Amino acid sequence: MNLSGSQLIGPHQSQQGSQTFHAVDPSSGQELAPAFYEATPAEVAQAAKAAEAAFERYRRLEPAARAAFLDQIAEEIMALGDALIKRAMQETALPEGRLKGERGRTCNQLKLFAEVVREGSWVDARIDTADPGRKPVPRPDVRQMHIPLGPVAVFGASNFPLAFSVAGGDTASALAAGCTVLVKGHPAHPGTSELVGRAVLAAAAKTNMPEGVFSLLQGAGHQVGMAMVEHPLVKAVGFTGSFRGGKALFDLANQRPEPIPVYAEMGSTNPVFVLPGALAQRAASIAKGLASSVALGVGQFCTNPGLVLALEGEHTQGFIEQTGKELGEITAGTMLTKGIQQAYLSGIKKLNAIGNVEVVASGKAASTANTSTTFMLKTDAATLLTRKELTEEVFGPSTVAVTASSKAELLAAANSLEGHLTATIHATEKDLQEFDELVTCLQRKVGRLIFNGFPTGVEVCHAMVHGGPFPATTDARSTSVGTAAIRRFARPLCYQDFPQHILPPELQNHNPRKIWRLINGQMSREGV
Repeated sequence: MNLSGSQLIGPHQSQQGSQTFHAVDPSSGQELAPAFYEATPAEVAQAAKAAEAAFERYRRLEPAARAAFLDQIAEEIMALGDALIKRAMQETALPEGRLKGERGRTCNQLKLFAEVVREGSWVDARIDTADPGRKPVPRPDVRQMHIPLGPVAVFGASNFPLAFSVAGGDTASALAAGCTVLVKGHPAHPGTSELVGRAVLAAAAKTNMPEGVFSLLQGAGHQVGMAMVEHPLVKAVGFTGSFRGGKALFDLANQRPEPIPVYAEMGSTNPVFVLPGALAQRAASIAKGLASSVALGVGQFCTNPGLVLALEGEHTQGFIEQTGKELGEITAGTMLTKGIQQAYLSGIKKLNAIGNVEVVASGKAASTANTSTTFMLKTDAATLLTRKELTEEVFGPSTVAVTASSKAELLAAANSLEGHLTATIHATEKDLQEFDELVTCLQRKVGRLIFNGFPTGVEVCHAMVHGGPFPATTDARSTSVGTAAIRRFARPLCYQDFPQHILPPELQNHNPRKIWRLINGQMSREGV
């Protein structure tokens, strides 16, 4: 399947720029054909204007039409077949099985959002009927529902070239909400991005979506993304990546004449607490599971556990040694890009240079290019409390074991943490009773609490929260995984004393959509 290297602005291809870049095979360092054109400011503006022109028609489509579009995107992605998987393997060095699984997840979440759109209750319709006889003043008829924000800018992530990229969760949830979308393809996998972008546009054509409902812009530098965020027609941003990148976009969006929301997921250390009873009962199995979670995907998931905390005790040293042994048996893996590998090795060097921090285990080296081994470092809670960098993400297959001398010191370490995506507690029922303050503390630190498991593996479902307090994300009230993600790209609108025929169907008395609504304080699918 030939690639053009062009911008995909609605159904049109564009190559206005003179600067180009190439994808690089991370396992060999070789450039891949073709050259991809950097989007120009004029092309960004063209895509934004097309998105705005399409928005009014798109947001007013019947829910069934938007749902059919989402379903068709999934079908078109699957129709790409082996060509998509092969190109993604070349650009990321990720194994075939992992990419096929990720393709399935991508298509499934598109179909899940299609179900949400068809069912319709996500708009959170609320109706308080008029009470003209109320004293001292009559009550008006007041009705509320969520409506889409407008064109949304989405940034593809390096570590999930399908599930968090061109047609990933941000794009799926924005389209489901009724927003048009401009995607900035990740420069590490531009060919994969173009293939998926074409699939989205093929779905748009087959389901008669308005031109401009989707555009894909490419670029290796920061200028394209900055132009997207700064464009006045863009009304929200979805981002998955580094803290530095997410915070820069957040700051840029807030400096606009009209500030806009930026939903940036910026990484996390995902602390794991292993309590004494759990260590006494199953230290070996926890060590094995922890090592697998640390090294999964060469540590390039946002949920890999980079910090493990335990009380000093008779089983603690053995647990750390066993975890180190497990990690030491893992052969080095190829990282997504040379830049990610260099940042990882620099991060390990930085941590190892801190006083009272030592490397206690490292994995098997490999001779191929761009690989990085697993590492386990060790320190104590007193050091953690004085060196904040120990709690910051090092993106790669490493973890830091932290021992506390007392329950009070372990709780102090927990309280010192900033925001993370997840926290995990390995415990017995007795542990939970003795360390109930730990659960209370961690509720304020993370978006997802895990009991006797591991944070890698994010289920795409209605109840999932993939988010957390700053600096894990820029908005702890939202999630980037699961159906609640749709709410990021919508806002509430209230209608007061409007005639029935002008109200949206979701708010009309006879409830033609048959959705769940809050009517005078009671949930109902009946009419008013």
